[in-house]
Amino acid sequence: MKPMENNTQRIPKKAKLALKGNHRFLRHSFLVPLALGVLATFGQVKGQDSELANEYFQKGDYEKARTIYQKLAKNENVAKQVYKKYVVTLAQLNEYSEAEKFLRRLIKNNAGEPLYKAEYGLLLEKQGKDSEARKQYEQTIDAVKSDPTQLNSLAQYFIEADKLPRAEEAYLAGRKNAKNPSEYAYQLAGLYKIAGQKEKMIEEYLNLGLTVKNSEEFIQNSLQDELVKAEDFDLLKKILIERVQKYPNQSLYSDLLIWHYIQQKDFYRAFVQARSTDKRYKLEGSKLMEIGMISIQNTDYKSAEQIFEYLTREYTKSPNYPVMRRYLVQAKEELVKNTYPVNPPEIRSLIVDYQKLFDELGRNYKTMEGLRNMALLHAFYLNEKDTAVTILEQAIRIAPNDRNFVDRCKMDLGDIYLLKNEPWESALLYAQVEKAEKEQPIGYEAKLKNAKLSYFKGEFALAQEHLDVLKMATSREIANDAMDLSLLIQDNTGLDSTETAMREYASVELLVFQNQYEEVMNRLNQMQTRYKDHSLADEILWLQANVYLKLNENQKAFNNLEKIVKEYKYDILSDDAHFLMAKILEEKLDQKEKAMELYQEHLKNYPGSIFTAEARKRFRFLRKDFPN
Repeated sequence: MKPMENNTQRIPKKAKLALKGNHRFLRHSFLVPLALGVLATFGQVKGQDSELANEYFQKGDYEKARTIYQKLAKNENVAKQVYKKYVVTLAQLNEYSEAEKFLRRLIKNNAGEPLYKAEYGLLLEKQGKDSEARKQYEQTIDAVKSDPTQLNSLAQYFIEADKLPRAEEAYLAGRKNAKNPSEYAYQLAGLYKIAGQKEKMIEEYLNLGLTVKNSEEFIQNSLQDELVKAEDFDLLKKILIERVQKYPNQSLYSDLLIWHYIQQKDFYRAFVQARSTDKRYKLEGSKLMEIGMISIQNTDYKSAEQIFEYLTREYTKSPNYPVMRRYLVQAKEELVKNTYPVNPPEIRSLIVDYQKLFDELGRNYKTMEGLRNMALLHAFYLNEKDTAVTILEQAIRIAPNDRNFVDRCKMDLGDIYLLKNEPWESALLYAQVEKAEKEQPIGYEAKLKNAKLSYFKGEFALAQEHLDVLKMATSREIANDAMDLSLLIQDNTGLDSTETAMREYASVELLVFQNQYEEVMNRLNQMQTRYKDHSLADEILWLQANVYLKLNENQKAFNNLEKIVKEYKYDILSDDAHFLMAKILEEKLDQKEKAMELYQEHLKNYPGSIFTAEARKRFRFLRKDFPN
């Protein structure tokens, strides 16, 4: 084969001479295609031999594989491709001395390649020569510790060979050489993840933050992906608290601890931790405000109230003080409105809080949202509709150039006129907003209100015209609401010529909107008897269950929902009813174990449910995958 190799090396020289006009090139030009053809044939033969050897290797026919690998290994370039399988083959045949001889040759001819040295260490280890293997590993790691590329390659080699401790040694040697406590932190975190060493993995992710700028989001995402069990989160909290105490001036760890508490929905602890950070870095309450608003979004109104009480007490001169005051009253308001049955004296107390807010800050653009909220309290909870109208009209005068705010007030006025049984005024106001806010979410919301108004009046065809447009709305929530109402009308009209049952049901829904719960329950009880075999029967049970919840009659609500699940399990409301049953057990009846069973059952029996993600989350929380 040597002459052929020499000929291929002379090809560039002949070509060069030809370019200079050397006549000898013409005499030898036949060597070019000849050499290329021989090379191609040679490569093809080698490829076929390699494939055949690999096939024998896979079948465990090591004798035949050895014969071919031995032949292939004589070529230096091919040897680099087959050395792993060749060494394994020799080891399987107990020909360790041949394997060692082969690897020593590769090491000698490729002095800068650490992988052959690592392979040699593995071979020694297979023979029980642990001390020699150990020495080989140490020498190999020492040779590459200052070269990140080679060190990463070597460590990856150890990982693929299932020698994780060796990979760890390599990375730690590189870290020591670099004199940087966070060097190779990302690689070590991945290594510890593979090894199932959660504590070390967490430590390395946190080490990233010591030197890598803007790494906080990456660390959060990584921890969120890797930690799933209760003990994992307990461990994270322990490590973060230790780091906060050890490095009080390193804000990253404090921020991550706050983030951890927020992830666990422990907003009060997040507030306590952020409070000290807020003082140290003179943040003027900005982080605390953020946590307070997140608390409201997650319906933890009690924590939100405590947070905003602190803020309004500590930062009376802050530019954000008006916002803090408004959120404080809002948190109190949500707490009162979501405690059933709603207590009128507490509503009065809220209105006093709003009056104090206006006395202190005035009635202006800073407090106009407070005016809206106070008006709705008067209208929907105290039945003082005229007072509410007066306040909303005043709010509109305060901010005439804020079109979005004005249109929201108009929609509120439309709702209040519906409370007053003046639907024509409502329709006019909704239409004004719809026209002013075309293709905007608030415009779609106004159109949905007009559709519901037509529905309440029994004008089902007109309602469907609105709903058909809204099914394509950009807001998923509005589109879903439109779809639900459209299906309700379609499924329950046309069954009798007068559509009596559907009209009666729609009129009861209007009474629910108007908070006339005593009349609602009387009408629904009558409908249960009159329409027990109608397609509306499950809808009647569903509406009744939701009114029971508003009246704080939680067991009665649960019983209604249970009846839907048992008697109408193939109907569309079965999914909703089953999930709500679990929520009532968890939040109202304090039966956490039973709630957990229902959430698990929901995941099994309703795999396509829109509540799947929430059911899984709540199940895991109750199982203590996410500790309190």
